[in-house]
Amino acid sequence: MRDPRYDILFEPMAIGPVTAKNRFYQVPHCNGGGYRDPSAAAAMRGIKAEGGWGVIFTEQCEMHHTSEITPFIELRLWEDKDIPQLRKMSEKMKSRGALAGIQLAYSGINGPNLYTKEVPLAPSALPIRTFTNDPVQARALDKTDIKDLRRWFVNAAKRSKDAGFDLICLYGAHGFGIFQHFLSRATNQRSDEYGGSLENRSRFANEVIADMRDAVGDTMGITLRVSLDETIGELGFSNAEVRDFIEMNKGLPDLWDLAQGTWEDCSGPSRFKEEAAQEQLVRGIHELTDKPIVGVGRFTSPDVMAKMVKTGTLDFIGCARPSIADPFLPNKVDEGRIEDIRECIGCNICVTGDMTMSISRCTQNPTFMEEWRKGWHPENMNAKGTSENVLVVGSGPAGLEAAWALCRRGYQVAVAEARSEIGGRVARESKLPGLSAWGRVADYRQYHLSQRPDVDIYLESELSADDIMEFGFENVVIATGATWRRDGVSRQHVVPMKIDAGMPLYTPDDLMDGTVPTGNVVVYDDDHYYMGGVLAELLVKNGAKVTLITPAAYVSDWTNNTLEQATIHARLADMGVDIVLNRGVAEIAADHVVSDCVYTGRTQDFTADAVVMVASRQENNELFDGLKARESEWADAGIKSVKIIGDANAPGPIAWATYAGHRYARELDGDDIGDDLPFRREITELAID
Repeated sequence: MRDPRYDILFEPMAIGPVTAKNRFYQVPHCNGGGYRDPSAAAAMRGIKAEGGWGVIFTEQCEMHHTSEITPFIELRLWEDKDIPQLRKMSEKMKSRGALAGIQLAYSGINGPNLYTKEVPLAPSALPIRTFTNDPVQARALDKTDIKDLRRWFVNAAKRSKDAGFDLICLYGAHGFGIFQHFLSRATNQRSDEYGGSLENRSRFANEVIADMRDAVGDTMGITLRVSLDETIGELGFSNAEVRDFIEMNKGLPDLWDLAQGTWEDCSGPSRFKEEAAQEQLVRGIHELTDKPIVGVGRFTSPDVMAKMVKTGTLDFIGCARPSIADPFLPNKVDEGRIEDIRECIGCNICVTGDMTMSISRCTQNPTFMEEWRKGWHPENMNAKGTSENVLVVGSGPAGLEAAWALCRRGYQVAVAEARSEIGGRVARESKLPGLSAWGRVADYRQYHLSQRPDVDIYLESELSADDIMEFGFENVVIATGATWRRDGVSRQHVVPMKIDAGMPLYTPDDLMDGTVPTGNVVVYDDDHYYMGGVLAELLVKNGAKVTLITPAAYVSDWTNNTLEQATIHARLADMGVDIVLNRGVAEIAADHVVSDCVYTGRTQDFTADAVVMVASRQENNELFDGLKARESEWADAGIKSVKIIGDANAPGPIAWATYAGHRYARELDGDDIGDDLPFRREITELAID
């Protein structure tokens, strides 16, 4: 039964001529699929419909070929040929009563047009703003161009209607949309009736929405996504001016979709952004308009969601990342199953799919984007195979996910953990600065496993190959994790580097075990994800003077893909960390580190009392190797299979580990597919010559 405190979240709400069945609103989000993997993206949205969302949107959909953001892979609606794949998506979205929305994007100064080779168009002639600083400039739209652009939006709206969508979102936020480019004085430097005053800068949005209302407004709701604050000072579109804009145009769209600043501002990870982080920017805006408002804030708590509506801050609860972590979040709230919600941990691994042009992942939900490719459902498992039981060795993210998925298939599961607490690397890393939310990965699975009579968990149970051979389990899965290397082997050094035994040397494992050096500490980061930056922060908080040396051009380089690199650099700089970029470590002496320039090889010494080595990780695979060496004895011991998964097999991010655990559980006792692909893919048909 639903808790009556949450009844308000399930009230129907009108958006122009259409009505949402509840207030759960999946705002547009990318997924790494786009035009390349339309069936995978459609199935993913369909699962959200099954999960109870009232509104479900596509990702940004490029509405005209004169503005595209290659190499990033988004949807496209350039011509009628694009309609069938979009119709497939809208049908999936509407299959359980949700409203289907499409986000139409014209990227302007964000569209380098590397694929179409068209000259980019923008309100003012400025360099293209992309993640990769493409050496391209946009031409300023003239009056004829603006008329053309208005017509292109109308054409896209008509195609959206033909494709079966109920809602259109006009993208003007995060710096990515033409509407924001017209509204912001930073990107609109025109002197005609489209520039200067706020009324003039609002003209384009008013014209386009009026055009679209005439074309489809009697059957489709039109929403406008605008940035709450560009966060670039007086030159930008500030929160105060956003309020003036909304008050001046209070009835312009059927719904106001409000999102903060840049994508990094809006979707910052949990390390830097709390739940409902945008509340102050949104508060009071509803007094300026009678139209409904949706906002975001990585909402994971139904109490916070209900508060947002009851206080009049929001009408719809906008979710992207939480809808990925648990597509069934609305249904679980409705059915009184709050404890079953897989809460988003805000790691932003999902974002990396878009940034790396690859199928997205989710740390909490390993079925994300595998609904069509592998037939995985986030709530339902395939039936049990012929064997009865499984021994899972290790309770890190891979082992826990394997155990949770296996017991739901019907297997009897035993989990053996060598340490005194469950969770493996997740339990340890979640104690580091800013990473506490990551503990949800273990907490969710530990809680649910504790409720199962078919699962036994044994702590402080380090096993040998002899032990396992004697137990009689039919299937054994080794998920014993990995250990950070002390010898420097990673990307710069493929063999151990020269290290003087007189220098106190520590790894991330040492610091997570509680041994934190002080004095002058050099952190050598050749891992390039979050660990080096997090440990530098930990060291400073414990009184050390830190120099962080990395061969990369950025601190925590790969976090450019998780939208936090700039924030990490700023925080470390503010804490007094000496950041040394584009330099490696050639040698570690007894009292100093010899650093070499990655370009010239010229060396420089850095004095140090201790070194923290953030290099690569070594698989803890000794137990697996021992069992494999005795494979001829398995049958006599009753063992059918022994597998190794997660970091013990090949170290990677936590999402890679939960995926590995889930895949093992899904495929146990399955048919041998030989050399066939383990997933489905779509291949573009050849054009007619």
